[in-house]
Amino acid sequence: MTADQTIERLNAHPAAIIQTLGGCVIGLDAPARTLRMQFQIGPSLCHSVDVVQGGVVTAMLDASMAHVVLALDGLGTRVSTIDITVSFLRPARAGRFVAAGSVVRSGRTIGFLKAELFDEAGELVATASSSAHLRRTQAA
Repeated sequence: MTADQTIERLNAHPAAIIQTLGGCVIGLDAPARTLRMQFQIGPSLCHSVDVVQGGVVTAMLDASMAHVVLALDGLGTRVSTIDITVSFLRPARAGRFVAAGSVVRSGRTIGFLKAELFDEAGELVATASSSAHLRRTQAA
């Protein structure tokens, strides 16, 4: 399956949370084990007028990390976050964001992932690292 076909498949039936976040996959680099997602966050997901709530920032980072595993494993893996560490580097203001998720290392049942979140000006607003339980439901 090509990168474009994988992206199309990932975007075909997004989970409700991805829809709520205005998210979609916009890029996949399988050899580099990275995936990019775009999100559109409006005022309904903000506090303090236009500052995106921290849990929403975390959700965007987490989604990009889960989606890179799904893309690389041909959608044949269930990804459950074991732990996630987020560093908030600057206020994330409502608007468009791009999250870049990548696989640091992946074993049979545990994956180590990381992500970066950029605002529409290209400024890095948050980073994350995560451990995830991987349950493969088909040959990866």
